[in-house]
Amino acid sequence: MAISLRMTLPTLFIPHGGGPCFFMDPDGGPPDPMWRSMQDYLAGLIDSLPERPKAILMVSGHWETKQVTLNVGDGHPLTYDYHGFPAHTYRLQWPSHGDAAVARRAAALLALAGFATAEDAVRGWDHGVFIPMMVAVPGSDIPLVQMSLRADLDPAAHIAIGRALAPLRDEGVLIVGSGMSFHNLRARGPQVTAVADEWDAALTAAVTDPDPVRRAARVAAWENMPHARFAHPEAEHLLPLMVALGAGGDDVAVCDYRDHVMGWTVSGYRFGSL
Repeated sequence: MAISLRMTLPTLFIPHGGGPCFFMDPDGGPPDPMWRSMQDYLAGLIDSLPERPKAILMVSGHWETKQVTLNVGDGHPLTYDYHGFPAHTYRLQWPSHGDAAVARRAAALLALAGFATAEDAVRGWDHGVFIPMMVAVPGSDIPLVQMSLRADLDPAAHIAIGRALAPLRDEGVLIVGSGMSFHNLRARGPQVTAVADEWDAALTAAVTDPDPVRRAARVAAWENMPHARFAHPEAEHLLPLMVALGAGGDDVAVCDYRDHVMGWTVSGYRFGSL
């Protein structure tokens, strides 16, 4: 009898855009050209994997709790946590469902590593989840578990959290950090780009360091990089990167997306097989 062997999935840090940026046309037309490259990147994510995941574990920059919390519900109704957008964007749907077994497997791995966890069965997926997933998995046919950031936003702790979750990669679970590599909502326009480029170059050099121990140390010390607190006045949109990096372990890291939006330099990263 043939034995089916799963391949080790990579881990990802993806940009999730700005609000419902890919879905601003009420008739379903294409997004503003500024967002088209990001949309194309997200649309190709699943096909770029060595195999289709059985589930996705996703940590978004839009959910923080005192201790790491796993959503064991179905993620509905969605949480439209953006403001001032057209009325139709508050009716968007991504009708996939959760996977309590994967959530509890993740919690068990975290417990083995000494991390306290909690469960949440009622919170709806926020736009850091459903907006990129509407592009990446338009058929809504891959179960998803959302995991919170820990509210202390400690970089080393989140790298360790990711490291604890790494066995899921061999179990068909795609681990995704959803945020933005540059996230300063008060600084927009072409005058920002030179500074954003310098920050992005430093971040990318650290993330893609071929020595995994040095890589983790450099990224955990992100505040020492040039323009760090300009790029991230608050850290919540960068912390999902720490989880993806930790789960990536010793695997090769690459920058597999880079573009400019709103004057920002925005990158996406992959840890593991291409």
